[in-house]
Amino acid sequence: MKTSSVSQPNIPEKEFKKTIRTFAWASFLNDMGSDMIYPVWPLFLSTVLNANMAVIGLIDGLSDAIVSLSKAVAGYYSDKLGKRKIFIWTGYFFGSLSRLGYAISLTWQMIIPFRILDRAGKIRSAPRDAMVADISAKNKRGGYFGLLRAMDNLGAVVGILLCIFLVEMIGYRNLFLLAAIPSVIGAILILVYIKEKKVDGTRVFKGISFKDIDNNFRLFLFLSAIFALGAFSYSFLMIFAKENGFKLGFIPVLYLIFTATAFLFSYPFGRLADKWGRKTMMIISFLLWALVCFACILQLGKPGIFACFVLFGMHKAALEPVQKAFVSELAPRQFRASSLGGYQMVIGIFALPSSFLAGLLWENIGILAPFYFSLSLSAIAVFLLIFVKENQHID
Repeated sequence: MKTSSVSQPNIPEKEFKKTIRTFAWASFLNDMGSDMIYPVWPLFLSTVLNANMAVIGLIDGLSDAIVSLSKAVAGYYSDKLGKRKIFIWTGYFFGSLSRLGYAISLTWQMIIPFRILDRAGKIRSAPRDAMVADISAKNKRGGYFGLLRAMDNLGAVVGILLCIFLVEMIGYRNLFLLAAIPSVIGAILILVYIKEKKVDGTRVFKGISFKDIDNNFRLFLFLSAIFALGAFSYSFLMIFAKENGFKLGFIPVLYLIFTATAFLFSYPFGRLADKWGRKTMMIISFLLWALVCFACILQLGKPGIFACFVLFGMHKAALEPVQKAFVSELAPRQFRASSLGGYQMVIGIFALPSSFLAGLLWENIGILAPFYFSLSLSAIAVFLLIFVKENQHID
C-alpha cells in the first residue's frame, strides 16, 4: 500500500510552536480529567465495588496492557496510513466516554469494559509522540517531551486538587461525570488547531517486523520489559500508605505530592537528557525507583512514605520523557510511530502480570514482597542498560 511519508521537516517556526502549545494544552486538560479520578480510584474499587488487592492488581495490569496494545496498533496504522491527527483526537474522546461509564458502574466486573475504553484512548500517544519527533531537532527533543510531560503533570495537579475539594461534596459518581468534560475540550483543540501536512513522494509501507530493528534496540526492549515486570502500579503505594497509618482522606494528598513532583522535574529532566545523554537519565530513573522500594522496605514511618511519593514522582519525571526520545532515536525513522507504539506494547505485555503478581505477593507472602521483587528486577535492568549504545539513528 502506498502512502505519503508522515515526516514533517522544516515547518515554519510559528506553526511548530502552535502545534507544541496545542498538544501541551490538550495534555493538560486530559490529565486534569483523569486525575480527578485517579487519587480515589483504588479506594473506589476497594470500598465501593468491593475489589480485593488481587482484583485491583488485575484491573491495573489489564489497564496497562491495553494502553500498550493500543499504542502499538495506533503507531502501526499511523505509519501505514500516513496520518497522525485522527488517532490523537479520537483518543481524547475515548477517555471522556469511559468516565461516563465509570459513573454508572455498580460492580468491579461492570467497570472493566469502560476501563478498557479509557486505556484504549492511549491510541493518541504514539502518533502524537511521532509527530513531535518528526518536527523537532534532536538536541531539543528531550526538552519538548519533557515539556509535554510537565503539562500532563500540571493538569494532574489541578485534577487532584479538584478531587480533594469535590469528592466528599459531590461523591464519586458525580465526580466521574465532571471529569469527562476536559477531554472533550482537548479533542476539540486537536481538531481545530493541529494542521497535519504531508511531504511530496510516496513509499510502500510493509509494516515493521522484528528484523527491522537492530540488536541494540532489541536489548533496550528486553531490559525495559524486565523493569516493567517489577514496576507495579501506583495503587500499591497508596494502599501501602493507608496500611501504614494514613487516613483515607489524606491519600489523595500523597498522590498530589507525587504528581506535583513529577510536574516540577519533567521538563528539567528532559533537558538534562539532551545534555547528559539518554542512557544516563534512564539509569537515574531506574535508581530512583529502586530508592522508592528501599524506602518502603525500611519502613521509616510516615516521613518515609512521604519520601516514597516524592521519589516516585522524580522517577516518573526522569523515565517517561527520556523513554520517548530514546526510542525515537534507536528506531529507524520510517518506523518511528510503529516503534514507539511497539515499545509501549512490550512494556504493557509485562505490565499486565506485573501488578497482578504484586497483588498475589502482597496477599500471600506479605506487604513488602512486591518491593523486594521489583528491586531485584530493577538491578538487572540497570546492569543491561550499560550495554545499550546511544545515537543509532540521528536526525
